Amino acid sequence: MSDASGPRKQINSFDVARLAGVSRSAVSRTFTDGASVSKETRDKVMEAARRLGYRVNVLARSLHKQKSDLVGVVAADLDNPFRAEQIDLLTQGLLELGFRPILLRGEPSADVADLIGSLLQYSVAGVIVTSDTPPEEICQECLQNGVPLVVVNKRDPGAPVDRVVTDFEAGGRMALEHLLDCGCTRLAVVTPERSSYSINGRALAFEQAANAKGVSVIRIAWGTQSYEGGLAAAGFVHRVRSEIDGIFCTADYLALGVLDGLRHVHGLKVPRDIQVIGYDDIPQASWKAYDLTTVAQSRRDLCEATLDLLIQRLEEPETPPQIRTCGVTLVQRGTTLGS
Repeated sequence: MSDASGPRKQINSFDVARLAGVSRSAVSRTFTDGASVSKETRDKVMEAARRLGYRVNVLARSLHKQKSDLVGVVAADLDNPFRAEQIDLLTQGLLELGFRPILLRGEPSADVADLIGSLLQYSVAGVIVTSDTPPEEICQECLQNGVPLVVVNKRDPGAPVDRVVTDFEAGGRMALEHLLDCGCTRLAVVTPERSSYSINGRALAFEQAANAKGVSVIRIAWGTQSYEGGLAAAGFVHRVRSEIDGIFCTADYLALGVLDGLRHVHGLKVPRDIQVIGYDDIPQASWKAYDLTTVAQSRRDLCEATLDLLIQRLEEPETPPQIRTCGVTLVQRGTTLGS
């Protein structure tokens, strides 16, 4: 009698990760000689693999080893504490997986397509982009060369590549609702003049959530996404002080400058005179000098998702492109009046 259930589904590392309750990159580290993994994680992975009957895809690994063990990371704004910690976690994770990261700075004057093109000349095993969205043409070139490309917190490049994004729409709504709950009625959003996909998305989400509640928002697009940009924006906030009692800064780095400008240059009391909320939860946000209320996105979650997608693409190159969305949480501190 034939088996009506059909052929058995091939078990892959994602199945093992799900059963073990760990990331896919943790599974890969477990089966990579010399990679760093805790005994507890290794035991969980091995038990899940035993229960599922998982075997490492030797063919996929042998094909991967025909390439170099280099992975390119294209990043910008490395003076931003959030970005610096993100890149540190990414490169450390790559090393633990047995790769050697190459970091290229994708600053505004640099062409991200040229940077990725230079990485392809080294037969890299994969590319991770956290700077500007790469053009469709260079994405297609990566696909044609069998090089996995993971784009982090950037818009859809128009090519079937893997993406990791944080839920900035939820973050914008969260910031708006918190300021309203704290009694604010005259709102502003401070954002850099040249906004990235995710930064602009945060501002738009805040404005759209406010519009849905019939609350007007002043957009203050000022300077760069930096402490200095926030310090300069504080001057404009002071000039229209009577029109604003609550501010959403689209990045903590901006918010630190806004806070110092309002307090130390213009003599305002935060949160008594004006309330401020940021976004990112960089380490400095918790310093007593700032004690900044913020919307937190987890650098570790972003990096785990990025490495998981990279490993999946190396092991299963025919898998349809994926978008991983990482959640956000509100961290209430002393720059807002909520209880």
